[in-house]
Amino acid sequence: MSGLGELDRPGAPTGAALDRTGSGKPESACDSTGPRKPESGADRAASTPRRGAADPVKALMHRHRELCERAVDPLEIAAGLEAHGITDRTAARFRHRDVFSLAEEMYARVSRDGDTPLPAPPAAPRVRADWVLLTLLPGALCAAAIAAVHLTQGRSRLFAAAAGALAMALALRAALRRGPLSRTDTDRPGPRPGAASGRTTPWTVWLVAYALLGNGLLDNALAGGPDTLPTGTADSTWPLTAAPVLALALACAPAAWTAHLLTARARRKLAASRGLEDFAAAVRPLLAGTFVLFLCALAALLTLSSAVLGEPAAYPQALALGALLFLARLLTTHGFTYAPAVVLTATATVEAAALATVFASRLPGFGFLATPVETLVTTWGADSVPTLTCGAAALALLVHATRKLTRASAHAPPEPAR
Repeated sequence: MSGLGELDRPGAPTGAALDRTGSGKPESACDSTGPRKPESGADRAASTPRRGAADPVKALMHRHRELCERAVDPLEIAAGLEAHGITDRTAARFRHRDVFSLAEEMYARVSRDGDTPLPAPPAAPRVRADWVLLTLLPGALCAAAIAAVHLTQGRSRLFAAAAGALAMALALRAALRRGPLSRTDTDRPGPRPGAASGRTTPWTVWLVAYALLGNGLLDNALAGGPDTLPTGTADSTWPLTAAPVLALALACAPAAWTAHLLTARARRKLAASRGLEDFAAAVRPLLAGTFVLFLCALAALLTLSSAVLGEPAAYPQALALGALLFLARLLTTHGFTYAPAVVLTATATVEAAALATVFASRLPGFGFLATPVETLVTTWGADSVPTLTCGAAALALLVHATRKLTRASAHAPPEPAR
């Protein structure tokens, strides 16, 4: 009974504190030595936290019971709590210094408070043949469409271009619905704000179309044209730059592979890290390496496409656009859809505004509107407009991705299906 007397003394550790250190037992009316002495009113008032909850951590565990039961380490619980909006400030109300400390207590108590055995650690996502083939399909169809455009004339060329564009769009849609580039946030713990704002398809189509036709249209507009429609060749009065588009289509495969690499390595770091800050520090170089690896693959594909088609590679423009689209898809894949939607919309709007000001300057008294674009094109060429626009947008998304994709909640394993 001397042990019970120690517990009744003022200042002695409470049951919640004993549970947090792993040396206490679950709260009950009796233990192995006999019935527990009833608490006095003063002791109960001193040990009871605010809002009248006798054990707030236990109440939190009840609200997140499935998360606690399936977790294989405290960091997974911390990631789930972070995804549900619980911050270090919230953890302070549970008498913990941060979210990870709170998760450690929840993880230590789940085996005593729950009857469900701990599951095996989650395995890294597997490479599947279906998504591998789907990521290769857009590049193959784009190459076939460009070949058909070069081999046909007149109306047949128009039909070939339309059919090729439609087939490539459908193939790209299929590739984005399976595998590492697909949306996986629908089965992740916690809400993802801004999911309704993830409709980026029209702006992506505009950016790719501008890479194909925009530079030629801008040059013609500054010269007083265009007088004719594009003929589908690079040596016409309104030239098409097909090499960047072909490289971007072929880059769908390395984008999927690098996204898969990031997910697999981040899951391993999630299992090995001992805190949210440790995980973020480990994932930052991994994210940077993944991004650089994709840009290297895209540069190699640009060199190959330029050599095959006999066109300039346009490295600055294509790399800036590729970086923007890759980062936007990477964020969307992990459930952060608002920022990519806003940035892609702004980028497409700036490119459209550059063309609109040139045409609007032809109105009487509005010649000054074309001065900024004309100065930029005269100094650095027509491709400077998309290069600067997409480059600034990609830089903004890179900073945003460094903040968002280094969170443990962004890489938490999906919850089991109910």
